[in-house]
This record gives sequence, structure tokens and C-alpha cells, in this order.
Amino acid sequence: MFAVIKTGGKQYRVAADDQFTIERVAGEAGDLVTFNEVLMVGSTIGAPFVNGASVAAEIVEQTRGKKVISFKKRRRQNSKRTRGHRQDLTLIRISEILTDGKSPSGKAKAAKPQKEERAEAAVAAESDADVTEVVVKPMFESPEGAKDKLTTLKGVGPVAEKQLNEQGITTFAQIAAFTDADIEKIDAAMPFSAAQITDWREQCKALASN
Repeated sequence: MFAVIKTGGKQYRVAADDQFTIERVAGEAGDLVTFNEVLMVGSTIGAPFVNGASVAAEIVEQTRGKKVISFKKRRRQNSKRTRGHRQDLTLIRISEILTDGKSPSGKAKAAKPQKEERAEAAVAAESDADVTEVVVKPMFESPEGAKDKLTTLKGVGPVAEKQLNEQGITTFAQIAAFTDADIEKIDAAMPFSAAQITDWREQCKALASN
């Protein structure tokens, strides 16, 4: 038997033991969640949902999608902006497809809408901020002396320069000395691709040789 569920604004055709990723739902690995927005079960079509139907699933792990780079440039305005994004996802395994108002055989948590999850996360973040101040250590130690104007590099605007400075990256010589491991570290933690950082390294090497 199969069912069609709706979660995270998307529809999924599911069957028992199916494993796939969906938009992030609250919970930890091993938790059970139930999806009550069931559009179809077998040949029964809901209007819009099938009465008494639900789908139980187990959270396998909380994960994230691949990094997506967004690059925006305004012609003749010397304006460039690069941002990176990794979508929060949840890997689930379908346990049961239930009908006639039956309850899951295991203890299940109802899957919360994303808006509600984000609201709760914001409240939790504010509460944590009231309790203690978290100090984030920069990825690199800033070299002594004056900072270089990193916006001289092609592809680095004022916003990118500020982000780099906040992580302790302040001089051309420092960037020219980046190892491949350093580039991978920045790629994973900042909204810049490895190709961009490698290009900046080569530009800085050229500046150092002049």
C-alpha cells in the first residue's frame, strides 16, 4: 500500500520502509513523527485529506543539503554580492501507513509546520542569549600590522571584505599563503566557493610578486 503526504509545501509518494529527505521537522534521530496531511491512500483520494489517515515515520538523521551559491551583479555599479545557502533537511524512514484513525504502534510526535518550528527556534535563541553570551572565535588569527584593502581583489566587495575581516582574514600575504585545507575550511563555513577563494589566492600571489 502507498500513500501521498504533504509536508514542507511538497508532496511525496511513500510506502513502508521508504527512506528519503524532506524539509526539516523537529526531532532527533530515533524519534517517530506522524504526518496527518495525507492526500491519498491506495485508491482513496482525499478532499483535500483522507479522513482518519496518517503516516508514521522514524527520523534517521538531521542533515543539510548541498551548498547553493547565489551571485548577483549590478552592471556599471561596481556592485557584486555572493551568498551561500545549505537547506536544513531531515532524513526519514516510513514506518507505517495508517487508516481509520489508528494510532502508530510506536510512540510518535506530530510533525510541526515549518513556521512553528522557526518561531520556537527563534524564542529558544532569544532565551539562550538572555542566559549567556556566546563568543565565536575567528577561523584565523589576524596578522599584525595594518589591514590591506581586500576590495582591491576582483570579486570582493565591501560586504565580503567585512565577512573576511571578521574571520581574521585581513591581508593579501595571508590569503596568498592559504593552503588547500584552508580553502576547504572557508568553503565549508562561509558563503564563498572554493573556486572564488582559489582565485583570490592567485590574485594575491600576483600582487606579492609585483
